[in-house]
Amino acid sequence: VQLVESGGGLVQPGGSLRLSCVASGFDFSSHAMTWVRQAPEKEREGVAAIDKDGTTTTADSVKGRFTVSKDNAKNTEYLQMNSLKSEDTALYYCFTLGAYWGRGTQVTVS
Repeated sequence: VQLVESGGGLVQPGGSLRLSCVASGFDFSSHAMTWVRQAPEKEREGVAAIDKDGTTTTADSVKGRFTVSKDNAKNTEYLQMNSLKSEDTALYYCFTLGAYWGRGTQVTVS
C-alpha cells in the first residue's frame, strides 16, 4: 500500500488549497479514506473521511470550509480547503485500511 499526498503550501488566511492523495497497492474503490492533520504540539485530528460509497464526514472544526471527495478512476482522494485559517496550519496525511499513512503534505496559513 502506498499513499502519496500533494498540494500543500503557504497560503494567506481566507485562501484555498486542494490536497490530493494518490493511492496504490489496494482496491481503492472498496475502502474508506481519511484525511488527518497534526499541528505542532497538538494531538492528531481527523479532518474528513469518505467511505467506499461516497458518504462523507467532516470534523466540526472544518465543517462548511473543507470538502472531501474521491475519483475512483484515478485512485485519488481530494481535500478542498476554503476559507483557510491560521489554526488550519498542520501536516496533512491521508490514511486508510486502519494502518496505512502517507508521508504528509504541509499546509501553512499565514
